[in-house]
Amino acid sequence: MARDTTDFRPIEKTDELVSYLAAGNKPRDEWRIGTEHEKFPFYVDGNAPVPYGGGRGIRALLEGMQKTLGWDPIVDDGRIIGLVEPTGQGAISLEPGGQFELSGAPLETLHQTCREGNAHLAQLREIAEPLGIRFLGLGGSPKWTLAETPRMPKSRYEIMTRYMPKVGTQGLDMMYRTCTIQVNLDFESEADMRRKMQVSLKLQPLATALFANSPFTEGRPNGLQSWRGDIWRDTDNQRSGLKEFCFSPDFGFADYVEWALDVPMYFVIREDRYHDMTHMTFRQFLAGDARNEIPDGLATMGDWANHLSTLFPDVRLKRFLEMRGADGGPWRRICALPAFWVGLLYEQAALDAAEALTFDWTFDEIGELRDAVPAQGLGATFRNHKLLEVAREALAISRQGLKERAQTNREGYDETGFLSPLDEVVARGTTSAEEMLNAFHTRWGGSIEPAFMEYAY
Repeated sequence: MARDTTDFRPIEKTDELVSYLAAGNKPRDEWRIGTEHEKFPFYVDGNAPVPYGGGRGIRALLEGMQKTLGWDPIVDDGRIIGLVEPTGQGAISLEPGGQFELSGAPLETLHQTCREGNAHLAQLREIAEPLGIRFLGLGGSPKWTLAETPRMPKSRYEIMTRYMPKVGTQGLDMMYRTCTIQVNLDFESEADMRRKMQVSLKLQPLATALFANSPFTEGRPNGLQSWRGDIWRDTDNQRSGLKEFCFSPDFGFADYVEWALDVPMYFVIREDRYHDMTHMTFRQFLAGDARNEIPDGLATMGDWANHLSTLFPDVRLKRFLEMRGADGGPWRRICALPAFWVGLLYEQAALDAAEALTFDWTFDEIGELRDAVPAQGLGATFRNHKLLEVAREALAISRQGLKERAQTNREGYDETGFLSPLDEVVARGTTSAEEMLNAFHTRWGGSIEPAFMEYAY
């Protein structure tokens, strides 16, 4: 999320929280694709992490991008911590360890999405190269310890950093040492949201396997293909992971609201100051339990929007659906991730086929697969078959969905070409992580330093 919300409309009843989500319903011709991707900045000299301050730090990078783009600065306690396009069509933000994120504009086609990503990376290189900075496209930080990793001066991250060790073993690694690519997609009704939510929850472990790209930690193989996927298995399980209630045949907006109300908050913002609210659920806050703690301790719609942004299930519901299962990766993956999900979810026949493929998959089976994939990738077993076989079926459905969309560029090519990186994974039968591990043990000579060249933007 680029910037936390300040909307001071008071919440008078919980029905308003349901209505807030339902306001995301959009007719099919207004459906858009919003792609986000994160990458690790590093100094070319020594492959060292980039701090926030200094003449060659993250702040200088943001200031340079502001001059280039003309975007508005996002400021926290007097420090620039992001940029937003003046009409709200896209933003640049910082993750806790300096991971540089583009939150793309809502676009109509994957061709536009890919052009947006390429333009962003070109602009970034123009500013970063004179500073000696490049960017690494992996799902997990491969070299630096947590102590060596910089910390960005964002108030919400200070609150999260204090809280994470209380609720899981890997929360700080999630914050400071992972990167993702995700796509935000629309729905036209509660029923359409339910179908897309349930299909995408079932297939999220497959996305983790297809995009597995984090096999190193602190300079050595970590025994995993997606370290990032493993980290999410014990980050803060009250607000993250796989939620069984989402699999109900009558799951709807109200069910998600009821769950969200009972998850502890991170913060509220009053008079530009962040107040730590980790000791209180949103339901307690809504009941007025913070009236004596903070100025104007009554819940607002801005508080609700911010709270929704601090929930981390595998598929997150806001006024759209966020696919959250994939590792960060090289630039071609930035286009492949939205292509995979748009192909599956945005054409009726494809959604029908994806639903048929997964209709009898159970919550327990998905949980077991989610646990197996970080280590086993596409070699994980599902119903006595390798996940690789499911990947072939899902990719075929996605490709057909993209063909039916028939969105062509100026040269007449449709969107199916954006699946090529995933076609290569399935044709090889090995993930990007496995290819990196093979390189590590052969031509890289037992060093992860070459990754900073081969997987850099």
